Amino acid sequence: MKTRIDSAHAVLAEAARLQPAAFSTSFGAEDMVLLDLIRRHDLPISIFTLDTGRLPEETHRLMHSVEARYDRCVAVYFPDAQEVQRLVAADGTNGFYESVDKRKACCAVRKIEPLGRALAGKRAWVTGLRSAQSVTRSRLSARERDATFDIEKFNPLHDWTEAEIWAYLRAEGVPYNELHDRFYPSIGCTPCTRAVTAGEDIRAGRWWWERPESRECGLHARRPTVIEIKEYA
Repeated sequence: MKTRIDSAHAVLAEAARLQPAAFSTSFGAEDMVLLDLIRRHDLPISIFTLDTGRLPEETHRLMHSVEARYDRCVAVYFPDAQEVQRLVAADGTNGFYESVDKRKACCAVRKIEPLGRALAGKRAWVTGLRSAQSVTRSRLSARERDATFDIEKFNPLHDWTEAEIWAYLRAEGVPYNELHDRFYPSIGCTPCTRAVTAGEDIRAGRWWWERPESRECGLHARRPTVIEIKEYA
C-alpha cells in the first residue's frame, strides 16, 4: 500500500510543479483519497467542485464534513442560471431520460461549462479517475494531454484498485459519502445515479438507461492524447 501511496504522491507533486494546478472533486471515494493527500502534504494544488444544482443531500453533507476537517479549501462552481433556464424550457426538467443527446446537453450546461471556467488559466488538472472504473476509461494513464480543455491532465490513482481506495480511506479515517454504504459506488446527480446490485459494474448506476460506451458526462468523454507514459515509484 505504501508503494501505491508514494506513486500517487509523486504524480500529484509533478502536477503541482505545473503552476497553477487544480484538482476537481465530486467527493467520490477516489476524490477523497486525493483531497486527503493534497491537504496532508500541503501541495500547491487548488481544489474545486461543480455543484450542478441536482446533487444528493448526502453529497452536501459530506462537503460540510470536508470543511470541518480540512478547512474551507474547496471552491464551488455553479452552472449559469440563464443557461439552466433555457435548458429546462427546451427539454423539460428531466428531459435527459429521453435521449443521449438531451442527457449530454444537460451535462454540458451543468458540468462542462462551469468546468471550463474552473480550469481557465490552469496548466495542470488533477482527477480521481481509475482505469478499472469503466470501459470508457480502460486505457487511462498517469499523465495525458486533455485535448478538450487543452491542459495537462494527471490521474494519480489510475492504477489503483477499488480495494486499495477503501483501504486508504479506512486506515486514515477519511470521511466519505454515506451513499457508498448503500451500494452507490459512483455518485453523480440524484436523477442520474442509482444503487448497483451484486456483480454489476461499479459504473452501472450512472445513466443506467444508456449503453455502457456512452456513459460519460463529457468532462472526460473525449479521448485525451497520451504524451507521456511514465512509471512513478
